[in-house]
Amino acid sequence: MPFFSIVIPAYNNDEFLPGCLESVLAQSFADWEAVVVVDGSPDCCGAIAKDYASRDPRVKVIDKKRNEGVHLARTSGVEASSGQFIYLLDADDAIPAEALQQLHDALEGADADMLHFGISVVGVDVDEGERRSFESYINKKVETLEGADICAAAFSPEMGYLQDWRVTQRVYSADLLKSAYGVMVKERLGRAQDGYEYFVISTLAQKQVTIADLVALSYYYGRGVNGAAALGVEKFIKSAQDFQAAIDAIMSYQSSLPGNAFATEARGAADKLVQLLMNDWHARLSDEDKIAVIPDLADIIGRDYLSIELMRFVRDDAYALWCGGGTLDGSSPLWEWFEVARELREGLPQSGEYDAMEAGAERHLQDNYTRFKAWEGYAKQPVRIFVSTHKPAQFFESDILQPVQVGAVRSGNTPIGCAFMDSTGDNISHLNPMYCELTTQYWAWKNCDAEYYGFCHYRRYFDFGSERHEENAWGEIMWPYIDEKSQREFGLDDENIARAIEGYDVITTEFKDLRDFPADYETPLEHYDAAPHLRIEDLERTMDILKEMHPDYAEDVDEFLNGNTSCFCNMFIMRKKIFQDYCAWLFPILQRFMDETDMSHYDKEMLRTPGHLSERLLNIFYRHHMRIGAGWKTKQVQCVHFVHPEPKKELAPASPEDGRHVIPVVLAADDNYVPMLTTTIYSFLKNASMSYFYDVIVFERNIMPSRKAMMQEFFSVFDFARVRFVDVGASIEKYNLVTNNEHISLETYYRFLIQGLLPFYDKVVYLDSDLVVEGDIAELYRTKMGDSLIAGVVDVDFLGNLNMKHGDRMDYAREVLKLSNPYGYFQAGVLVLNTKKLRAFKDVDEWLRIASDSTFIYDDQDILNAFCQDRVTYLDNAWNVMNDCGGRIANVFSFAPAEVYDAYLAARKQPKVVHYAGFEKPWKTYRCDESERYWKYARETPFYEELLSLLSGPVVPPPGPVLPPRAMGENNPLRRVVDPFMPPGSRRRELAKSVGRALRGR
Repeated sequence: MPFFSIVIPAYNNDEFLPGCLESVLAQSFADWEAVVVVDGSPDCCGAIAKDYASRDPRVKVIDKKRNEGVHLARTSGVEASSGQFIYLLDADDAIPAEALQQLHDALEGADADMLHFGISVVGVDVDEGERRSFESYINKKVETLEGADICAAAFSPEMGYLQDWRVTQRVYSADLLKSAYGVMVKERLGRAQDGYEYFVISTLAQKQVTIADLVALSYYYGRGVNGAAALGVEKFIKSAQDFQAAIDAIMSYQSSLPGNAFATEARGAADKLVQLLMNDWHARLSDEDKIAVIPDLADIIGRDYLSIELMRFVRDDAYALWCGGGTLDGSSPLWEWFEVARELREGLPQSGEYDAMEAGAERHLQDNYTRFKAWEGYAKQPVRIFVSTHKPAQFFESDILQPVQVGAVRSGNTPIGCAFMDSTGDNISHLNPMYCELTTQYWAWKNCDAEYYGFCHYRRYFDFGSERHEENAWGEIMWPYIDEKSQREFGLDDENIARAIEGYDVITTEFKDLRDFPADYETPLEHYDAAPHLRIEDLERTMDILKEMHPDYAEDVDEFLNGNTSCFCNMFIMRKKIFQDYCAWLFPILQRFMDETDMSHYDKEMLRTPGHLSERLLNIFYRHHMRIGAGWKTKQVQCVHFVHPEPKKELAPASPEDGRHVIPVVLAADDNYVPMLTTTIYSFLKNASMSYFYDVIVFERNIMPSRKAMMQEFFSVFDFARVRFVDVGASIEKYNLVTNNEHISLETYYRFLIQGLLPFYDKVVYLDSDLVVEGDIAELYRTKMGDSLIAGVVDVDFLGNLNMKHGDRMDYAREVLKLSNPYGYFQAGVLVLNTKKLRAFKDVDEWLRIASDSTFIYDDQDILNAFCQDRVTYLDNAWNVMNDCGGRIANVFSFAPAEVYDAYLAARKQPKVVHYAGFEKPWKTYRCDESERYWKYARETPFYEELLSLLSGPVVPPPGPVLPPRAMGENNPLRRVVDPFMPPGSRRRELAKSVGRALRGR
């Protein structure tokens, strides 16, 4: 009994059979037999096989008179095999000389009935990239598999089709293979037979070992029906029938297994086979034939499969076009495929998979078409100002200001919106680390046509406004956001830009006198030398190159470097002829510098030297033409620097995969409040029901990215929640918002934005960031709102002030807030917002215009009470228990109506939220009331040490029950002025009173 039996079906491949058999005979391991199954072949395969058999008795021939196909040929070969292990080999492939010896050695100690080996892929008329990709996938390393995992690895979509199902890339125990082929169908199968055969084999196997670096097959990719050779309609339809026959055989076999075993894998096999067939449709048919085969293909594989696969191609091709910087006009075949898929879908049951494919396809088609129309509009502009960007940014609505993605080739050509990509056409995108924004300039020079060419950056623009703007010490206008307001302010609309440029030849930023800068340099030469990451010898070398290439510029070089003025940022606008002359002058100089400079040890900023040099060269080019009287009409404008150029993020509702109900929770904070914010979120998540999913949204303006990342990593342990951040700076920038209370920050107004920024949520929980949650936030969210706009806890502090003798809080409540029932005033630190009703009640602009009124003492809290009165649902007091700040329980809260005060005291015993609403905070004072609850959560956050470092204030003495003497009566007119700025109990108020008493000798 030989160790190996090698089964070789042969049909119409007499060209390759000799090479195959020679590779077998050349094996260093000799204990084998070769069973050549000549499958009714009309060529010379039979004669060749018999000739080899006559020369070597180890070669056996089965000569079939009728062709039955590879599957039945293998079946015959397996039945006739006598070896311990069986190797299935195609006649157009070969075995490396040491393969059988290596397989023998590996099998000896493996105790496995199947060994998956590696292959060497030899490309035959296929693209080298495709060959490498196939070889990489087919030789994937997989751990040893046992039992049902063997089948799942090849056929389960949940496992990601971890391993191939090629029957010729494995060697099998004879017992396994004979058993498997014994239960397989005894009828012809076509091209997809490997999928069926391996499905049966894998369900019977007990153990598979994979040794990817044991190369035991030379596979000629492209011979036969595989590869990328074109197919006609007839051949493709035959292939489709073969694939469907394999699918039917798999399903029939699986249905015969007990307990519905391997049902998931059978469905996965069918899905994958259809995908493979459709890949041939996509790659090997002409566009005309693709449409021609649709009716027959729908009959063979079904409309369900076909519609899904068509949409998959539309989605993937549209996305590939998007990433490649291509455009999609109305003539693309993708539109036709899209419509055909939708027509096929009519009348079929709803499919989540199809719906997802269609949504993705439609989105990518629309994105491509939108970009096509944008680029079409850009190309028509006589003035084109290219805005360089390396990352997503907010751009102005403009046809003249045209974004260009720099270094696109280095970012994997992942597009940024409708921006051009500097990696298309004639380009130097790969040089972006050295050339910076010059890759845009080069791209525009080589690929665009315009009357004027201009260049700026995603955060720096020209100021074409009618008025001069204040600059910082470095000569830049600093402005927060790119929005409609700034577009008007700086004249960056198309009409104004065209008007500002008309008639000029060259426009630059202003030439600044370096002696006015707050730095120790006076000349451009000293300025360059002062830069820590720039080398003066690079500048000197470049100037020498310039003088050598253009001797007439020598005077301009010296005058510029030793002068006192320069324009900056490499921003300019030039007429076409001047721009082309400038580029033809500039880029050869920089290329000489690159050729003559060793930059191998430069740091990242040093690598940008050519970009820095070009800024100086622009100045020299300009000066030269001014000196020689080129007749240019020129203008200089200010440069505006946008501090926050980040794009406005389109928010979307959370959609947890497990379908849990979403509870949105909104908080507001700045960077300084991150430790407190983290503590609040942590407290509520730690006590929240895991039956829900919590969409935690933080409204902010300036939280550092590193701190956001730290928070998100910390909260990632809660798989029933996500934390995300929304920059709301641009939303409130146009309003004059101030606060009238020293311990109330501007972030308090952010709650007015919730209804507008989260239009997809009809109910939202809002929490201040100076509290901890001890209860289940889901219980709070489930509050029934009815027609109420808002739900909150009655404010015991405000009600206490209402009842104070000689106080004016009642007058304020009635006369300013216009409250019909002042005792219904609620505290706004914990709210449930009926955002659906609120949107119908007032829009965000109305709320913020009201908030701009400085009349209100407690800012947004007063506003909400004033305008939401009579439409409030009152929460249990436990949901907002304010701590005893400055003795306010005895001195203020106790004046509240008895029922309210008693309810507060009862809630204080078992609070669901403890709110540190006053000036005494746990992180500010050691003896802050209820601080132990706070630190219970804070010490488990990553910002614990930062909170501790804030504990540098004075120790507050234990609060006493007696009110201190009043420095100013409640009915004193000055109270209206003093109260908003020094609230009763605040540190500022107490300090003022102590000074007054000292002066009076108390």
